[in-house]
Amino acid sequence: MPAMHHQSSSPPTSRTEAPPVPRAVTADTGPPAPERPSARDTAGGIGRIPVLDVRPIVQHGRRPAKAVTGETFEISATVFREGHDAVAANVVLTDPDGRPGPWTPMRELAPGTDRWGATVTAGAPGHWTYRVEAWGDPVATWRHHAHIKIPAGMDTDLVVEEGARLYERAAAGVPEGQGQQVILAAAEALRDESRPAAWRLAAASTPEVDAVLGRYPLRDLVTASDPLPLLVERERALFGSWYEFFPRSEGTPQQPHGTFTTAARRLPAIAAMGFDVVYLPPIHPIGTTFRKGPDNTLSAGPDDVGVPWAIGSPEGGHDAIHPDLGTLEDFDDFVARARDLGLEIALDFALQCSPDHPW
Repeated sequence: MPAMHHQSSSPPTSRTEAPPVPRAVTADTGPPAPERPSARDTAGGIGRIPVLDVRPIVQHGRRPAKAVTGETFEISATVFREGHDAVAANVVLTDPDGRPGPWTPMRELAPGTDRWGATVTAGAPGHWTYRVEAWGDPVATWRHHAHIKIPAGMDTDLVVEEGARLYERAAAGVPEGQGQQVILAAAEALRDESRPAAWRLAAASTPEVDAVLGRYPLRDLVTASDPLPLLVERERALFGSWYEFFPRSEGTPQQPHGTFTTAARRLPAIAAMGFDVVYLPPIHPIGTTFRKGPDNTLSAGPDDVGVPWAIGSPEGGHDAIHPDLGTLEDFDDFVARARDLGLEIALDFALQCSPDHPW
């Protein structure tokens, strides 16, 4: 399942390169952006626009954040700059094969907090990375000033000419057939001296123009955070319905100690109850020194089998099967039967041993 974002790598930082064909990725946040140089070269360096406190983060990035395939979660960061010019940010994901992209635009989570965030959806299982790119938004800055100055009649000729040049810069980064003519038409409208300045501003701020600039933003002063690790796992890693099962309890009157063979007969009933995972306590040989009896008593009789977590005896340690349960081949058959029923087997990874452990 691919990650669900824009169908490309990072938005453009340069407006002079021709974009190659974008990769095919399912999108849920908008149309594709062009394949462009990203801010990877600035990651970890000092940029004009700080990117701080990226979350989620585990042990300062020494351990990966975790998600499962199809899980949606938020990535956030503090982004700001000096002065009054507008800023924007986006999240860039890198897949397990090292391919950068897709990317998702971020939004300011609460006005005035400088905290930006975006929700992303985890893709195929594997080791991903993510980073936040922050950048100056010259078009948003110009629009803010234009909506103040043009209604007031202040420097209108200068304002619309500045906007036309910005739109021409932006159009240079839009592939042909992807809305480039929409942006160029907006630039021409800004220079149409036969129209009032207010009309020209409105013509450059239509939903069609906004849609193209949303896909292919004009980005200045791009700064990237360091990449952070993200481990994407299958859905079962997030939740499941577990059934604790002692194979030795599935005995018969003739053979009280159960085996993997007798335990396998119980698996259909477990599956019928709706469980996903069968959890087994340790299945290794059990020591005899200080062996416990029924109900955790300290005096064990000659027929008491002991506690499974007292791992290790002359018959073997953590790499051996308790002989009363069967052989490794019997265990393989037990696992295969569970798989046929849609069940998974989980083994207790017990890091303890009895004094009789052979190691």
